[in-house]
Amino acid sequence: MSKLSSFRFDNTFLTLPSCLYTKLKLSPVASPNIITFNQELSDSLGLNLDASSPCTAGILSGNACLPEGGYFSQAYAGHQFGHLTILGDGRAMTLGEHLTPEHQRVDIQFKGSGPTPYSRQGDGRAGLGPMLREYLISESMHALGIPTTRSLAVVSTGETIRRQQDLPGAILTRVATSHLRVGSFQFAALQDDSKVLSDLLDYTIQRHYPDRDLSLNPAITLLTAVMEQQIACVVEWMRVGFIHGVMNTDNVTISGETIDYGPCAFMDSYDPETVLSSIDTQGRYAFDQQPIVMQWNIAVFAQALLPLIDTCQDTAIAMAQAVIDQYPSIYQERWLNMMRKKIGVFNAHDDDGLLIDDLLQWMHKHQADFTNTFRYLCRPEVSSDPLLSSPSFKQWHQRWIARQVKDSRPIDDAIVLMDSVNPFVIPRNHYVERVLQAAYDQDMTPFYELESALKQPYQQASAISQWTVPPTDSERVRYTFCGT
Repeated sequence: MSKLSSFRFDNTFLTLPSCLYTKLKLSPVASPNIITFNQELSDSLGLNLDASSPCTAGILSGNACLPEGGYFSQAYAGHQFGHLTILGDGRAMTLGEHLTPEHQRVDIQFKGSGPTPYSRQGDGRAGLGPMLREYLISESMHALGIPTTRSLAVVSTGETIRRQQDLPGAILTRVATSHLRVGSFQFAALQDDSKVLSDLLDYTIQRHYPDRDLSLNPAITLLTAVMEQQIACVVEWMRVGFIHGVMNTDNVTISGETIDYGPCAFMDSYDPETVLSSIDTQGRYAFDQQPIVMQWNIAVFAQALLPLIDTCQDTAIAMAQAVIDQYPSIYQERWLNMMRKKIGVFNAHDDDGLLIDDLLQWMHKHQADFTNTFRYLCRPEVSSDPLLSSPSFKQWHQRWIARQVKDSRPIDDAIVLMDSVNPFVIPRNHYVERVLQAAYDQDMTPFYELESALKQPYQQASAISQWTVPPTDSERVRYTFCGT
């Protein structure tokens, strides 16, 4: 254990074939300063880090080397908007795999720490705004109960990075159960040595799914497990109106955690075709396309695994297809059960789908706010939204009341259920942009206030109600950017 900190590194990824990673040296920065630090996460990881200490700033900027650190970047491939590309950590460096007091293994990774062999003419650095954005939204996703990577800290570097305009540099410290992704397997499958792929399979199962039954077929077991985890994750995205924006296969984790918050956004008024990412010009990753794209990504994962499924390609394809064919029914069942909770019903009835679809169509037609509509569905009389007192909504609401009668439970039970899955506050795009602009103006107070409000998103409190107001037309964010 280092005298500088209580990181407990055990870097098992470095036992894999060396083509899957590159060892790196740290690239010190001019003047590191901690901008925001996640004390709760630090404590849960068992880290002895003092956010006010220059020593901690040195560790979390790469200016201080931890002797047990692995310091490496991963190689991987990825379908970016449908086109296969050889990639890798272009501006990320994994310090190592930390063992928590509960004996859980997590990756500690820098983002924006400097160039790597995978940078492709990039400088490997990151701007303050995009790193604060990932910190804020990833921690909000965690508070919402959605599988996600976490953020430990953002450190300013005291340097300027060159983009379309000069930006203050920053480094994010990201925590993940691992950074293995579909693209890792795509890269391994492209290697001449078949042992690379088989070693990666064995390692991944042992790290992420050690309790799965491997007696039938390990590759099929992993494919099924990842598909189920990703379905569960996407259903959660749909629950809160989250639009990832860049669902390339290199951003599909094997763990099922949400990763890469570059151009992501939350939906304001409900429109299933919502696209905010400036680079998604064809709407490939629109809100309603996310479940479909994830099935496509899982099919790409299956393709990479084919040599390990069976030596006969036709047999391997048939076995993989049998798994992928289950995706639509599994997703639909989980989505419908999630939506039942959003409207506060406990028992399944055949007409639930119609009731839900009619509500969504009404919301789309009237441009109703996604978050606030569901939050006030059970108490429209206290909402300030005139749509919830309109005759068209009241007509649907009467059907909802009749549906509640079928459950034979007190309405208070429905309210408790709905309040547990329909957040009061989310990181609305216009507020996120506002606090980031303030940060650029060297005022972090709005950022800290929004960060605090997002920590208990299901708790209704007047003190944070200012963050729940939808944008006016002039405030609406129409495009988001990846920030690379």
